[in-house]
Amino acid sequence: MNPLLVALLLGGYFIMLILIAHFTGKSATTDSFFTANRKSPWFVVAFGMIGTTISGVTFISVPGEVGNSASTYFQFIMGNLVGFWVVALVLLPVYYKLNLISIYTYLEQRFGYYAYKTGSFFFLLSRTIGAAFRMYLVAEVLQLALFDALGIPFAFTVLISIFLIWVYTYKGGVKTIIWTDSLQTIFLLTAVILTIYYIFNSFGWSYGETLTRISNHPFSRIFEWNMMSGKYFYKQFIAGIFVTIVMVGLDQDMMQKNLTCKSLKEAQKNMLTFSAIFVVVVGMFLLLGVLLYLFASVNGIALPEKSDFLFPMLALNHMNLLIGIFFLLGITAANYASADSALTSLTTAFCIDFLSINNVPQEHKQVLLRKTHVAFSLLLFVVIMIFKIINDQSVVVAVFKAAGYTYGPLLGLFAFGLLTKKQVKDRWVPLVALCSPFIAWFLDANSMQLLNGYKIGFELIIINGAITFIGLLLIEKHTTLVNKG
Repeated sequence: MNPLLVALLLGGYFIMLILIAHFTGKSATTDSFFTANRKSPWFVVAFGMIGTTISGVTFISVPGEVGNSASTYFQFIMGNLVGFWVVALVLLPVYYKLNLISIYTYLEQRFGYYAYKTGSFFFLLSRTIGAAFRMYLVAEVLQLALFDALGIPFAFTVLISIFLIWVYTYKGGVKTIIWTDSLQTIFLLTAVILTIYYIFNSFGWSYGETLTRISNHPFSRIFEWNMMSGKYFYKQFIAGIFVTIVMVGLDQDMMQKNLTCKSLKEAQKNMLTFSAIFVVVVGMFLLLGVLLYLFASVNGIALPEKSDFLFPMLALNHMNLLIGIFFLLGITAANYASADSALTSLTTAFCIDFLSINNVPQEHKQVLLRKTHVAFSLLLFVVIMIFKIINDQSVVVAVFKAAGYTYGPLLGLFAFGLLTKKQVKDRWVPLVALCSPFIAWFLDANSMQLLNGYKIGFELIIINGAITFIGLLLIEKHTTLVNKG
């Protein structure tokens, strides 16, 4: 694709984001940055959360993965749907009742200071790694599509990418993110819908014949009933429930948007509406995956070595210019929607949980907020450059997978707090939370030997959380009854 055209497209795209930031950031305060003054329309939040949830990794990986495991990923998504309902009906009422800004404040009220700091620390660690990895991907795409042709080094590409996010989030924070995410969701969905429409028409078959071929295609298979398979239905379904509870309900990034709604009832409507849209959107990505493989087969196009490259290769090299344009805009939107909200939530969690910004004099709050926002922007740059220096995909993927381990302690902490009335020795909580991922890693690495050939998959996060739960039981605080008789 012509570098000048790419530059014009991306330039126009970011101008739109900056204009939204300008209008939403007027008269912005720290409350606007953290909670959008709790005035966000629930339906806008629901639509925008699609852009946040569908990262660039999902955008290219889900369609490609269809060639490896058919459409069995939808079993996981069915579990996600139940998880969203649990978040809406169980966790959101707790957060609204306590009037939280940072959801990890709950841990302080339930257990104490060290549990609170531990929960927030694990979120900061995981989100920093995850956001940096996503930004690394979008920077690589921009590098190949534009900056290589202009002779601009990768480090400068990363700086530009992060600077653009900082520009449209530094003032309005989550108040701006609510609206920019909605715009980015539009681009993301348009890219998928246009590609599906293009492929449907390219075959020259009737819609009935095309649908028949899709339904009969082996890649359309959803359910796996072989208990020994890593894609076994109940294994995927149950893991989908818990992964959603943890990575949505216990994640400051996702919950911060929900907490901007005017009331608990509106936040619940947002979550339930979002969950329905999410299932449909992922279903579209799986349909797209089947169509992409069918398109390659019909047109005699050789498949790439790695399934992740299928969608980019076909969209940019074997379809018309419009599809290429919207693919580029779609993947950029998917990555930026994830990264911008991550940067905002990282700033929020650190300001509330570690800097106690609510106790800072009003005249100093904005300065402290801006400095923290800049600091996390620079931290993301450093982590991204570390990924680049490593320059080994297997290592990068391993680092990204390791981020998933950090959610296990959060699951254990919140589950223990919500499901029991027990108190713990607060000072020992950090040790339990730190040991849990290492024990889970050991079990994962040796599961074939220890569990008679069983291979741990998505359920690792459940195991990780269970280890934390057991660890908290071991440090339970027993109250001594005093006989006054």
